[in-house]
Amino acid sequence: MRVGIFLVAAGFPGRPQGRVLRDCVEAIEVAEEAGFDDAWIAEHHFMSYGVCPSAATLAAVALGRTRTIGVGTAVSVLSTQHPVALAEQAAMLHHLSGGRFTLGVGRGGPWIDLEVFGTGLARFERGFAESLDLLCRALERRTVSAEGEFFRFREVAMVPAASMRPVVACTSPETTRLAAGRGLPMLLGMHLDDAGKAAMLADYDATPPPVTPPPVTPSPAMSSPAPETGAEAGAATTRHAPRHVAAVVGHVADSTRAAIRELKAAMPRWLEPGLAGYVPVDGRRRPVRDVGEYVDFLTGVHPVGDAGRCVETIRRTREVTGLEHLILMVEGAGEHARTLENIRRLGAEVLPGLGG
Repeated sequence: MRVGIFLVAAGFPGRPQGRVLRDCVEAIEVAEEAGFDDAWIAEHHFMSYGVCPSAATLAAVALGRTRTIGVGTAVSVLSTQHPVALAEQAAMLHHLSGGRFTLGVGRGGPWIDLEVFGTGLARFERGFAESLDLLCRALERRTVSAEGEFFRFREVAMVPAASMRPVVACTSPETTRLAAGRGLPMLLGMHLDDAGKAAMLADYDATPPPVTPPPVTPSPAMSSPAPETGAEAGAATTRHAPRHVAAVVGHVADSTRAAIRELKAAMPRWLEPGLAGYVPVDGRRRPVRDVGEYVDFLTGVHPVGDAGRCVETIRRTREVTGLEHLILMVEGAGEHARTLENIRRLGAEVLPGLGG
């Protein structure tokens, strides 16, 4: 089983934003020392929920400071970027890191980013499939051209060329089927419990796979040890088992009660102002989440507790869903020293209990 960390670059009140970014890099260095397989970095614009506006840039710094750990973007927002430009960045990181970089992309939302960067609401609402297909071609071929609604240009050489495929963040049936139809692995979010994850994986498996998927060299997120046999493997023998990634909250303390109490005290200070940063690009109403209920949900269904509960929760997720790759959001306490302690304790007390 692959286990990584997930960094939102959370903008807790009172924390200087530049320091948050530097702390993320140190967290990835500590995760490498602690034995994690990879680290994934979120991207947000114009909000304190996450203060990293370029996950690829932060990934580049982290790759330069580490030697073995994989680093991915969770995610680079495709609706606000040119797919070929993003493919060029990914190819550079792929080559410079010796294949340790994984590109995760997502549709994003109908937020003000679309106005600021000039890509517009139409790219978000109906252009994601075209953007994703162009990105895949640019990552798989030595030349690329486009004749679509949103992108039109003559054939150009991809320099440097790479052999990569992205992971796709999926929060809706439409995006799930889009990823499945192209044979791309999914990244599932923290808002899902095990039943929700299993439902999306079943939807993915029910979508006919591509007839002739192009040969590529698997990225770290797309490869894992073969599933175990027997009852423990559970649903892991299905098509999705070795490919998809799911984000969960990961927080360990001396007792489950202490871990939950710590996150319930800290996370609302971050989430209340942070989630308010999602500003719609048009006049539509923004969905409002009850922060207290959300924290209750996160601490109830994810690996939050003493080491034994964390191991048990991760094992249950694997057995119910067949997932073999989880990434743990480790910043929930809101203090950098506690985040590093959390990473080290998860590495020392939880990872050994998960086996291979």
